[in-house]
Amino acid sequence: MSPARQRLWRWTKRIAPWALAALVLALVAQQARAVDWPQVWVSLRQLSAGRLALAAGLAALSYGVYAGFDLVGRHLTRHGLSVPRTLVTAAISYAFNLNFGALVGGFAMRLRLYTRWGVAAATVAKVIALSMTTNWLGYLWVSGGVLLWSPPTLPGGWAPGDTVLRALGAAMVALASAYLVLCAVSRPRTLKWREHELALPGGRLALVQALAGGANWLLMGTIVWVLFEGRVDFALVLGALLMAAVAGVITHVPAGLGVLEAVFVATLGGVLPATEVLAVVLAYRAAYYLLPLALALPAYAWSEAAARRGGAAAQGRQGIKDSGPALRRGGRPT
Repeated sequence: MSPARQRLWRWTKRIAPWALAALVLALVAQQARAVDWPQVWVSLRQLSAGRLALAAGLAALSYGVYAGFDLVGRHLTRHGLSVPRTLVTAAISYAFNLNFGALVGGFAMRLRLYTRWGVAAATVAKVIALSMTTNWLGYLWVSGGVLLWSPPTLPGGWAPGDTVLRALGAAMVALASAYLVLCAVSRPRTLKWREHELALPGGRLALVQALAGGANWLLMGTIVWVLFEGRVDFALVLGALLMAAVAGVITHVPAGLGVLEAVFVATLGGVLPATEVLAVVLAYRAAYYLLPLALALPAYAWSEAAARRGGAAAQGRQGIKDSGPALRRGGRPT
């Protein structure tokens, strides 16, 4: 490839995601103008307090499961951060990830918090990679199971047919199974790509990854299903959520703003009125995105302050240690 074409390709890769996101947001805004928002507000107010409280509790449980993904990285990299601080770091990063995108939450925030606690940047990268592996391994298991068991029916002939969807589901399950086999039998347990190297867990820990990742996606689907009060089949709700997750990743829209709502309306609009679907999705967004972010912001401020206090204390101890010989000689520290 010529230098001119290489430059063009680099610029295309930079611009294309933003152009796609702008197009998606424009289409979402166009569709939003046709929504009966007063009726959405009425449907939202009809959600029971008990359901909302249950959704918030399940969201807290899901965040706990997701934060546990980083314990796999802690075990394999053997970094010295304690388990509670590892969990808090992962939970804060997850809230920022969902609301501001993977670059901000999944990468920058994790890197910031971990390195503030003294974990090397290279080690943080490995922890992030293992956490992402756990998340998408669970996605493969759950999505593959949904496609095999109950392929979703989409409006307008979007779906290619049950046979194709079930074949896709089988391929996803096979890919997830291949990871487990690779972890169980490979020696040494490492993946190499260019100059990067990632340690793989053993077979048992890989199984834990699969179970934890799958459990988190099932919890997320359960939250939405609870808010629907059982009026929609769980498999259909879960399928819509899984499709929305991929659509959000493809479009690069922060928090999947509008994308999540559009996918749910397109998938469930034939089952319930669009206003009721939107009300449930907005309640889910509040319980799973906004409420955790409201808790993560002060937690992040506390973490920063605690790390600064710890750094200042360490510097003070080092200063006393360095000045000891001079004081014993009757001099003064410099």
